[in-house]
Amino acid sequence: MPARPIRKLPARAKHETLQPAGWPAPKGYANGIKARGEYIFVGGMVGWNEHEKFPAGFAAQARQALQNIVAVLAEGGARPEHVVRLTWYVLDMNEYRAARRELGSAYRAVMGDTFPAMALVQVGALFEPEARLEIEATAVLP
Repeated sequence: MPARPIRKLPARAKHETLQPAGWPAPKGYANGIKARGEYIFVGGMVGWNEHEKFPAGFAAQARQALQNIVAVLAEGGARPEHVVRLTWYVLDMNEYRAARRELGSAYRAVMGDTFPAMALVQVGALFEPEARLEIEATAVLP
């Protein structure tokens, strides 16, 4: 099947960040996003590449999972700035916390300065035995 052509979209999505007055500013995420348009739902992406090989380390797997999300978004004509929600499922919250600095760099390298509404959940297991995390995404094309 030939690749779908990428639709030309505005340089920046017109999503509105929702921040209640008096609340502290979130760091690395948004409390809420208001968006209108066409939705793209990306299923849980683990940190393996197109050959189903996992890199070593939590941050490296997170970076690859985010790159996988961006690849799926591109198939629908979307980019990272169209993401309005991410849900992270991690095996070990302490592993996530220990990798935060490296994780922040990996996140920005793939997603730029897009900070959607996010949730972070520790789970007991993931389907792929080598996976350290899985990330779901929702994007809205304006």
